[in-house]
Amino acid sequence: MAVRPILKMGTTSLMQPSVEWPSDKFASPELSSLLNDMRETMVDAHGAGLAAPQIGQNVRVVIFEVLENPRYPAVSVPFTVLINPTITPLSDTLEEGWEGCLSVPGLRGAVERYDHIRYTGFDAEGNLIDRTVQGFHARVVQHECDHLDGVLYPMRMSDMSKFGFTEVLFPNLAPYDDH
Repeated sequence: MAVRPILKMGTTSLMQPSVEWPSDKFASPELSSLLNDMRETMVDAHGAGLAAPQIGQNVRVVIFEVLENPRYPAVSVPFTVLINPTITPLSDTLEEGWEGCLSVPGLRGAVERYDHIRYTGFDAEGNLIDRTVQGFHARVVQHECDHLDGVLYPMRMSDMSKFGFTEVLFPNLAPYDDH
């Protein structure tokens, strides 16, 4: 396991679509190594999620987890490995919320996302995941899966007046709470 460097906005590979993880490589040492590095990197960076492209692997693999957090007191998202995901909006309702990103450090922006989605994909063993979620959980999944299509959250923003440095917009947040 290793903490890997997180690529930053402007890196060409972050803007490219990722390829599907091969179905014959579930439960493989290669996948296990990638997932271990992703989790160690996410934890080290105090992130809520991480997509493989953020560490230079353009494959359709994301992880996410939100434990108790003073910024989201009623929110808990279980640790999830999601491979080759598909997202289906279950409502036309969009909700604006503040987002940050490990690949866009120190900045936050208001982004509209679907509030109610169904996501499917596979876990590390190749077992089907099929969940229906709302609110912050739905936001996290959409944010991480956007990375698989070469999309960073500023590209989804419609009002750039709601984009700025975390320390200016939210001066009371801890220094690492920019994602």
